[in-house]
Amino acid sequence: MPPDNTWTVVRSVVEAKLLIEAILYFEISLDHDMGGDSTTRELVLWCIENDKIPRGLTHFTVHSANPVGREWLEGMIERYLS
Repeated sequence: MPPDNTWTVVRSVVEAKLLIEAILYFEISLDHDMGGDSTTRELVLWCIENDKIPRGLTHFTVHSANPVGREWLEGMIERYLS
């Protein structure tokens, strides 16, 4: 659940990519598992490969309960997007 109604929740990598390209963000919170085989790894790799760090972004948060996924996301964000 988002912390309040100012957050936008997306349920797919496609939705996330569209929002990242269109909107000014200050914080993004990622859950590794998006349902089925979809994960936010694809989104983070896309941001890195396409230099798509959202305008105004000041903070990435990983809120995943998946320990391996959390470690991967946090490592990639620290290495390439911070």
